[in-house]
Amino acid sequence: MIFTVPEELDGIRADSGLAKISGLSRAKITDAITIGDVLIDGKPCDKSAPLKTGQLVEISLSSKPTLELKPISDERLKVVFEDEAIVVIDKPAGVVSHPTVGFDGPSVPEILLARGIELSTSGASERQGIVQRLDVGTSGLMTLAKSERSYSTLKQMFRDREVKKTYHAIVQGHLDPSSGTIDSPIARSTKHEYKFRVAADGKPSVTHYDTLEVFPGATLVEVGLETGRTHQIRVHFDAFRHPLVGDDLYGANPKLAAKLGLTRQWLHATALEFKHPISGELVRFESEYPDDLSNSLSILRSSSISFN
Repeated sequence: MIFTVPEELDGIRADSGLAKISGLSRAKITDAITIGDVLIDGKPCDKSAPLKTGQLVEISLSSKPTLELKPISDERLKVVFEDEAIVVIDKPAGVVSHPTVGFDGPSVPEILLARGIELSTSGASERQGIVQRLDVGTSGLMTLAKSERSYSTLKQMFRDREVKKTYHAIVQGHLDPSSGTIDSPIARSTKHEYKFRVAADGKPSVTHYDTLEVFPGATLVEVGLETGRTHQIRVHFDAFRHPLVGDDLYGANPKLAAKLGLTRQWLHATALEFKHPISGELVRFESEYPDDLSNSLSILRSSSISFN
């Protein structure tokens, strides 16, 4: 399907305008944009980019697979808050934020679907309602949008850094200084498909941290994010030479994780604070440590753990 953008669609965002002119649903256009099946003047487009009169649009609905949501029951996921606009959940480790090619486990939207909770239809089909993500091995608080208005408002709030995200992590070693800011750009690794790294040509990434408790060979820290890059906390502390305990992907000591009974990184999203996207009221949500993190913390507090 090839056509030029008519004058009446000038300035309209791509997903909406292309749906009107192509006759396809907005969701189908969004999916096509996400997987690279829509080109504008020969280049992949952004769904929110404004169209311009005379642009050449190419839509080729390829055979690339789209991920279908299926209801999945998982009682470990807790709904912390829900109204007509948003749902805030406490995600357990082992649940992915949205369906992903190559991952066969449960996802947040699929679990919510099984409970009859409908999310915003904005975004690619498998990411509808998703305004933030947590790594599959990270537990804690996530917020999702249930309406189109709340989706666009929350996405903009995250872009404008108006959402306060607080994490607790246990890192190897003792931090010097004990509190500070890591301001280092992050880019995808050139050697490993699923890793990221600090790199001069990366995206701006800012992490603030404060020491909460010190143990022999490890430190419990509170972390605040200004930006929300993939693996940001894990990458920054690895570059700081203090990887998260249990984080094998980023150089943690596997012997220490085994002694603590950990099978994933010690990282938990403990608090979210933001203005409600509809009412404007300031809301705050908090989450306690899950059992695996709480148990490993108790071991650290009660004994001297050796790295040998």
